[in-house]
Amino acid sequence: MNTAATTQPTVLADQKKVGMVSLGCPKALVDSERILTRLRADGYAMSPDYAGADVVLVNTCGFLDSAKEESLAAIGEAIAENGRVIVTGCMGEEADAIRAAHPQVLAVTGAHQYEQVVKAVHQYAPPTQGPFIDLIPQPDIKLTPRHYSYLKISEGCNHSCAFCIIPDLRGKLASRRIDAVLREAEKLIAAGTKELLVISQDTSAYGVDTRHEAREWKGHEVRAHMTDLARELGQLRTSEGTPPWVRLHYVYPYPHVDQVIPLMAEGLLTPYLDIPFQHAAPSVLKRMKRPANEAKVLERLKGWREICPDIAVRSSFVVGFPGETEDDFRYLLDWLEEAQLDRVGGFRFEPVEGAQANALPDQVPEDIKEERYARLMECTTRISAAKLQAKVGRTLPVIIDEVGEPDEDGDIGATGRSQADAPEIDGQVFLRNVPETLAPGDIVQVAVEDADAHDLFGAVR
Repeated sequence: MNTAATTQPTVLADQKKVGMVSLGCPKALVDSERILTRLRADGYAMSPDYAGADVVLVNTCGFLDSAKEESLAAIGEAIAENGRVIVTGCMGEEADAIRAAHPQVLAVTGAHQYEQVVKAVHQYAPPTQGPFIDLIPQPDIKLTPRHYSYLKISEGCNHSCAFCIIPDLRGKLASRRIDAVLREAEKLIAAGTKELLVISQDTSAYGVDTRHEAREWKGHEVRAHMTDLARELGQLRTSEGTPPWVRLHYVYPYPHVDQVIPLMAEGLLTPYLDIPFQHAAPSVLKRMKRPANEAKVLERLKGWREICPDIAVRSSFVVGFPGETEDDFRYLLDWLEEAQLDRVGGFRFEPVEGAQANALPDQVPEDIKEERYARLMECTTRISAAKLQAKVGRTLPVIIDEVGEPDEDGDIGATGRSQADAPEIDGQVFLRNVPETLAPGDIVQVAVEDADAHDLFGAVR
């Protein structure tokens, strides 16, 4: 179960306990944190296992059929282990399918429907608040380690990509107030966060729905706009007086993205951009209903690297989209050879119930999808290996995620990430013989001694 909160208050004897299984993307993880924080404020304790929970929440993913299968399996496991299960999240929009597979579920709610989830928990596991629950305010519950946090700036999306149903699941773009976002970021840094991961469905579009409404912050006005947000986040400081690492995820390459690259060069933003390109061939992008300006993107990548040579660009690509020809796929491979992206994820096209792409002609056979996926991975793995090998001999800042126990010789190993590595999705840095005082969240200078296709190896300087 995914219930590992950073701070656990004392559990009173009569407190009802809630378990949580959180599936899917970081945006869903933030939803889980908010739900658990609200429930704790209502007097509930968190259970680390099924057996100790009065009710179990399963926060589902419904983006792909494979994700739905995983969600249904998780619901089934929770029912088998506990029996009292409330379902929420993206797949909650398909309540009939969930109840058909698992009629025992107590309640089903949709994505980011916090009030409905809390109401269901109150109904099926009524709170038994003791007299001492709320005397001392508790910090928000985190499901990530203390030293990094996701900062969600908006919900929903205004795009209508042919392969995606996110607008149906999470609605149109709804941006948070800029002062609320900055206040949350400041609070997280004060609580020990060293790395902020800015997330949304479309970070570049932040504030479009509110006409980039300005708010007062620290004595001046700040707009709800990605560039203003990035600039203000770059002014935050940790307890050591250093800027936190700030990563921008889900960044569509709108023109104003160019304005954040100098902030990376100045050290105010982590030199990292997560951009969902999805493909490069103009004909495929057109069928996907995505912007098709791949040539200009290559020019901009070159310009970004001239301004900030250490910038790492990650993206993901879909192979086997309906109508994708061999020429289209070769175009993608050639584009990748020129783009030299640092981190790449690959996906075989998978029909999603309700997506426009399901009705497109010229569906690609599964064996061709597999063959193209293998070629994509071979290409991107080779590029990654070469780029990482070029870092051997350099000294890089690394944030520590985990410190091991001493081995038989007393040596201690540790695992961390460079600025080119986001948690869970990118590579790692494996350290040998680290000081015994090293702790998760420390940012240290590491001499890179070796590399493979995905990870770096080195020692603290």
